[in-house]
Amino acid sequence: MHTAPAGYRLTEITEDRVEEYRSIDALAFAEGARDTALDAAVPFAVPLDRAVGVETDAGELVAVHGSYAFRLPTPGGEVPCAGLTWVGVRPDHRRRGLLSTMMRAHLDRSLGRGEPVSALFAAEPGIYGRYGYGSAADHVRLTLPRGAALRDVPGSAELRVRFESLDPQAHRDLVDGLHAAAGAGRPGWVLRGSDALRTIAVADPPAWRAGGEPARLVTVRDAADDVRGYALLRRVQTWADGGAEYPVRVRAAAAVDAAATHRLWSFLLDLDLTSTVSTGMLAVDDPLLALLVDTRRPVPKLSDNLWVRLLDVPAALTGRRYAAPLDVVLHVRDALLPGNDGAWRVVTGEAGTDGTYGAHVERAQAPADLELDVRELGAAYLGGRSLAALAAVGQVTAHRPDALHRTATAFGWPIAPLCPWVF
Repeated sequence: MHTAPAGYRLTEITEDRVEEYRSIDALAFAEGARDTALDAAVPFAVPLDRAVGVETDAGELVAVHGSYAFRLPTPGGEVPCAGLTWVGVRPDHRRRGLLSTMMRAHLDRSLGRGEPVSALFAAEPGIYGRYGYGSAADHVRLTLPRGAALRDVPGSAELRVRFESLDPQAHRDLVDGLHAAAGAGRPGWVLRGSDALRTIAVADPPAWRAGGEPARLVTVRDAADDVRGYALLRRVQTWADGGAEYPVRVRAAAAVDAAATHRLWSFLLDLDLTSTVSTGMLAVDDPLLALLVDTRRPVPKLSDNLWVRLLDVPAALTGRRYAAPLDVVLHVRDALLPGNDGAWRVVTGEAGTDGTYGAHVERAQAPADLELDVRELGAAYLGGRSLAALAAVGQVTAHRPDALHRTATAFGWPIAPLCPWVF
């Protein structure tokens, strides 16, 4: 492990220190008083063998982080991934190098477990670039007026909708299965890899309701009663001079095809007493955006989604497919992981039946065609950022202009990356 600053040491978290670990997170993120009902509904999900802290020489825990063992969907494939989470430092121990200590330990531990990639959601986007993470995806949230019109989709009218109260125990597997099916083929669409995370996905403690009703579940079903789409939502009773103006807050929604998407959102956009519908995190190419008749009236909010860090460049680059044939030498700069630093030749083979290409990656002696930091390689990894666009702002150096075009095309992907839940 990386050496901690004088007066501190890294420590692994044991069962008897979980409450200490949680208290550091609460101090770092200004959380309210602990609620025993919330604790019962929302289990502690960080695996203890992946939970690490920093303590003083006197044994006081002052900083924490953890990670999940995920499979990260990549363009045309997937790779083991360390999902970094619960990163926090006590406010009175900031600016002493503790975050850098934890980040270096996380990179080393993840690489030692054979995880070629790490990913995270950034509470503050200015932090993680200096540790080699690149912003690899965006999401959009919409606020839609009730009755927003959608373009017709064949088969939608034959589907039926069921509206019921969410039962976390009874509906957990249904939601998890639909989440997996709806995201198949989309880079970044991480599945919840433990019982604890699957339980949290459908948890509905009163502390989360913010004045709204208990969570409701909407399902879209076909004639065989197979579920093809779902949404978790709550409405908030709001009355104005003109009558009811309930907002509908959609926590999560997914569907397996266009007909189910149309039927689901047609229902959500026409609930009685409501005035607006706010979505959860949507991909920038989500089908709902293409179905809207009026694309100007919704109020969109764009934000960064996954941040990706390549820990093992050759393993990561061979763990995805490419949209075009490629033979390029990349000079990768990596100040934290010397094993990545240097020139790598990426050569694709024959096209697969889907028209995409696998690649072989090896150390190169030839002059580099492109030069970039591991941060920018992470940003382009899921196909949601253009290497040509990064070059246009000086973040990629092209020693051969034709190589830039070919590489940007090959790294691109026709489906935008997204992880629809924050870990």
